[in-house]
Amino acid sequence: MGENILVVDDEKEIADLLEVYLQSDGYTVYKFYSGAEALQCIEETELDLAVLDVMLPDIDGFRICQKIRERFYFPVIMLTAKIEDGDKIMGLTIGADDYITKPFNPLEVVARVKTQLRRYTRYNHSVAKQPAEQNEYDIRGLLINKDNHKCFLYDKELTLTPLEFSILWYLCEHRGTVISSEELFEAVWGEKYLDQNNTVMTHVGRLREKMNEPARNPRFIKTVWGVGYTIEK
Repeated sequence: MGENILVVDDEKEIADLLEVYLQSDGYTVYKFYSGAEALQCIEETELDLAVLDVMLPDIDGFRICQKIRERFYFPVIMLTAKIEDGDKIMGLTIGADDYITKPFNPLEVVARVKTQLRRYTRYNHSVAKQPAEQNEYDIRGLLINKDNHKCFLYDKELTLTPLEFSILWYLCEHRGTVISSEELFEAVWGEKYLDQNNTVMTHVGRLREKMNEPARNPRFIKTVWGVGYTIEK
């Protein structure tokens, strides 16, 4: 263990409590009560995960998440007292990996941290094991490269979250094959798929929006109703 965890919350009691629980599990915690201090830490420290409060006195958590995604792929968990779906969608759209609503049990946060780090580590390990000749796909104007985590559609770069990139890469890697939501979830998230899980559908929807895919006749990610998703050869 020993991963570096960034914790940002202007409520001192919450930040201090998370620090205690995370440190007791062996993590190194960088704790701040303001966004400005957190941004400086992000620039100076090699981090493995960030826990960000949405409402901060200077720079909100959404903005910090956006800054992280400009350069880094480590997981981001958002904390908020709000329950509106719009806030959750906003967080996921700009690159957050998970969302926890206050009040919460600190043990739940620790469990979510472990889950995200496990998924992130598994994905990076699988990428490292791939042979060099399979590092890029060019499918009808869609160019995706796993070495630099960049994706271009008709020469225009797409700003994808790590999860969106992983989904698209997996579909490209298995192009011509219909991939079920269960397989896609377990391959990308590294966890067991449960019934009534809409996570894959939500992320595929966001991915299609960024690719400007027409709803009725998408050019790339096609839905095979009752089966799953595919990118045709």
